[in-house]
Amino acid sequence: MTGWSCLVTGAGGFLGQKIVHMLVQEKDLHEVRVLDKTFKPEVKSEFSKLQTKTKVTVLEGDILDVQCLRTACQGISVVIHSASVIDIWNTNPRETIMNINVKGTELLLEACEQASVPIFIYTSSVEVAGPNSYKEIIQNGHEEEHHESMWSAPYPYSKKLAEKAVLAANGSPLKNGSTLRTCALRPMYIYGEGSPVLYGIVNRALRNNGVLENTGRFSVANPVYVDNVAWAHILASRTLRDPKKATNIGGQFYYIADDTPHQSYDNLNSTLSKIGGLHPDSSLTLPLPVMYWLAFLLETLSFLLSPIYKYRPPFTRHLLILSNSVFTFSYRKAQRDLGYEPKYSWEEAKQKTLGWVGSLVEQYKATMKTKTT
Repeated sequence: MTGWSCLVTGAGGFLGQKIVHMLVQEKDLHEVRVLDKTFKPEVKSEFSKLQTKTKVTVLEGDILDVQCLRTACQGISVVIHSASVIDIWNTNPRETIMNINVKGTELLLEACEQASVPIFIYTSSVEVAGPNSYKEIIQNGHEEEHHESMWSAPYPYSKKLAEKAVLAANGSPLKNGSTLRTCALRPMYIYGEGSPVLYGIVNRALRNNGVLENTGRFSVANPVYVDNVAWAHILASRTLRDPKKATNIGGQFYYIADDTPHQSYDNLNSTLSKIGGLHPDSSLTLPLPVMYWLAFLLETLSFLLSPIYKYRPPFTRHLLILSNSVFTFSYRKAQRDLGYEPKYSWEEAKQKTLGWVGSLVEQYKATMKTKTT
């Protein structure tokens, strides 16, 4: 349990940064290597301030670069693989998503085997489980129910394949004769300060006279605060480093939620944006079945036009169902096996996020004032 080191992929991202900030507080951790394709200057600066008893080494490289991965894994005890292309809007080519999310994960597993890294923790997604239909209701689901996404859309499909590869690698022999232990964490929809999704929603509302877009009026979800997801990764690393516990959780996946109230995505966005004077869109929307068939027609049009024109529908059936389903899960298994308890309450998470949203609103107002003077 002493003198260990950790590699975090996707360390420059929304969740990755939080994981790194928590890791450097861990006992006997002598080095954290942070890997991403590129880091924003402010992120690099923030990581440089974390240099305390734990060395923070910044590595810029491609998850598809075999030599980069081998170098990054040398002498590492734990890999936390949070790098992926998160794309539910189909803005990236399918090949790009599949390459980074699936092939990148497989290459990293191979690098771990070659470098004899004994622990691999994968940041998966609740989308690996679904939802598959807005008519299907899942409330407080759990791991033993074996829910599985049937979508061929690149993001959920790639995350499902990558998670399967990670869990199948559990028990694999390493080059030094030891054994690889793996697990996967499936967070619910992640919110919090720095969320790129919430950032987009707030900025679009500010440009639309403070009206928030409808993102999921008919949904019931259990969102999870980003710091609580990061905390689950820390606890997974602790548990897998304990030989007595590692055998039991190796090859397992865990839903990660917290005590944020179950609610629609629209209600969540409204609650987290009140400080900026933003308000929900009160206009009427089409019934969900009508929207579903409209999405089907738009996808068909996109397919028919694909040989001559790249048309991207404003929404798809997958996105419509994802944002309008009753789909919630319990974190009891993580509580039992990892000792997971949310580090931050709903009230704390809400206040931290509200403060950040308020700063975005003030920045926008200051920008607009400068433009008009």
